[in-house]
Amino acid sequence: MIPVVLVVGPSGVGKTTFLEKLLPRLKERGLRAAYLKHFHGDFSLDQPGKDTWRLARAGADAVALSTPQKFALIRRLEGELSLEEIVEGLGDYDLVLAEGYKGAPYPKLQVFRRGFPAKLLAPPGYLIGAVADSPLDLDVPTFAFTDIEGVAGLLLDYCRQCRGKGAGKETV
Repeated sequence: MIPVVLVVGPSGVGKTTFLEKLLPRLKERGLRAAYLKHFHGDFSLDQPGKDTWRLARAGADAVALSTPQKFALIRRLEGELSLEEIVEGLGDYDLVLAEGYKGAPYPKLQVFRRGFPAKLLAPPGYLIGAVADSPLDLDVPTFAFTDIEGVAGLLLDYCRQCRGKGAGKETV
């Protein structure tokens, strides 16, 4: 299975902003990364009135959008897919970075910032690193928000470890 790291922290703490800076660095280092966002509501990638939107409303159980540059698949579900099912369906990537899924048993990179609760969101053994705007007393590597290179190195090392173990949900 593809290595998965959950990026966790309270809403508004800066997870997405940090990932926007991290992903280009991972690509520069040769890593093919996928991103997954867990969302509790409904969503639409389609535009009202377009063919795929109309056919989805007419009852299609799946609608795909394909261009030379992108591909999207929207499926109707009876229930929520597990993180494992989603990762299995993603294809060939070196790493999946996911926001949300706080309770899932995967390694976590937690984002901390002053003014937000500093509660650890990972059970013992699952926190592999932290990003923070002030010093923390943790037993894992802790990086400043500006230390993109350090976090990229941590994730590359994690991917190498996973390749050696066969990847999956094991703690590090």
